[in-house]
Amino acid sequence: MKIAIIGAGASGLLAGGILSQKHEVVIFDKNEKCGKKLYITGKGRCNLTNNCSKEEFLNNVVSGEKFMFSSINQFPPQEIINFFENLGLKLKTERGGRVFPQSDKSSDVIKCLEKFASKCKICLNEKVKSVSFDKNIFNLKTDKKEYEFDRVIVATGGKSYPLTGSSGDGYSFAKEIGHKIIELKPALVPIELEDDFVKNLQGISLKNVTLKAVADGKKYSLFGEMLFTDKGISGPIALSLSSFINRTHKVELIIDFKPALDEEKLMARIIRDIDENKNKTMQSFMKLYLPRAVGNVFLDKLCISPEQKVNNFTVKKREEFLKLLKHFPLKFKSLYPIESGIITSGGVDLKEINPKTMESKLQKGLYFIGEVLDVDCLTGGYNLTTAFATAFACAHNLI
Repeated sequence: MKIAIIGAGASGLLAGGILSQKHEVVIFDKNEKCGKKLYITGKGRCNLTNNCSKEEFLNNVVSGEKFMFSSINQFPPQEIINFFENLGLKLKTERGGRVFPQSDKSSDVIKCLEKFASKCKICLNEKVKSVSFDKNIFNLKTDKKEYEFDRVIVATGGKSYPLTGSSGDGYSFAKEIGHKIIELKPALVPIELEDDFVKNLQGISLKNVTLKAVADGKKYSLFGEMLFTDKGISGPIALSLSSFINRTHKVELIIDFKPALDEEKLMARIIRDIDENKNKTMQSFMKLYLPRAVGNVFLDKLCISPEQKVNNFTVKKREEFLKLLKHFPLKFKSLYPIESGIITSGGVDLKEINPKTMESKLQKGLYFIGEVLDVDCLTGGYNLTTAFATAFACAHNLI
């Protein structure tokens, strides 16, 4: 059987490696090298999966949880880890179950997948322009020539990071066959704010805070690390939150700077610190609670001079300070554009795909794997897990 795979990324290379054991496989990619997006994942270190249970994985799927049930059972995280280690790639598990190559080089993951798929014919710098089906044969037209295949697997990725070639080609192929595309939205993307003060906080990181959101009546709360950008907020909890609010417009955002303390305990600490620092300035006092630049924003909101002595910190202002520490409001403007997202939310409608095999329900012999599907997860290696699991399910169905 002659099989075409469109896309030489994570899912395409893994599927190709499995299928090439029994079939003739040709992988097409418009880039000059394989796995171009893999090079930048995990900040260049490639967080290739998460050392978690199948249940924990599914809990981190934002969209497509039920769909992923079958494929993650076929190729769970531990099997993904075993797969790479059996290929000779040494791995390590870090905070939050994140799995990386020991070398901290994404290029080692790509080399491993390229070696696994070495029996495939890989056509780089060749862009697939159209896919059609006629008389039990798929006609695949590229910018160089035309081909005929028995089966076609679309593994083109999403529409985020267009410089890596993720320009949404797979959605066009799906539409040509008649598939519905769920509206594309940015996911795992920074959040833009209307607050003027953020430009003075660029680069400041906050640890052990809680970021809360109310969007269309639903409440979300994420604990961890975030940072300020020139336009808003980013970092793990802000990026994760974006995936939950990317289909809403009216969003309320709040930071709890001291989530470990309830208001009563926090007020007791404030009173104690005031007593111990009476003769210091308020700017100095703020450093006990916040990074200096953030403390200055607090003082501005409280209408308190940085040079005011702590012993003049009134009861009313203490209560206002407490409220800001626990309920600091942010003015939501929008999410950064889809091109800035780590992954794409939306894609080929899952109702039209067989979750056990990844085969199209509209066109026999056509398959969709990886990010082109309407599946997206939180950060932590879960999205690459999706890519590998869907590729595995597809390929083993065709073996």
